[in-house]
Amino acid sequence: MTRLRLKRVYEPAEQGDGARVLVDRLWPRGLSMDKARIDLWLKAASPSHDLRKRFHARPQAWEEFRSAYGKELKTPEAQAAIAELRQLMCKGRVTLVYAARDEHHNNAVALKAWLEGRED
Repeated sequence: MTRLRLKRVYEPAEQGDGARVLVDRLWPRGLSMDKARIDLWLKAASPSHDLRKRFHARPQAWEEFRSAYGKELKTPEAQAAIAELRQLMCKGRVTLVYAARDEHHNNAVALKAWLEGRED
């Protein structure tokens, strides 16, 4: 059973989601905290404002984004957030929740691959 899943925040929360962790720096537009059912908001594990803006302007630069994001994830602040996330993962299923429309090229996808040690 996969302990780490991905889901858009705008999709309904389900019991099988486990702990729902928002990994975006900004709160999703038009969504109340109650409706989002977020258990933890890890801003420190999300891309910096500058990196997020750069990727938004150039979505074709996916590999460049992943590389830069991987470097950001090594900062002390991000590492503290990652440690908190790993503790949750030890307890059960975790769903990384994100707001991006592109379900294949977003920070949650990059973060999941980074956590799993994959380079795809």
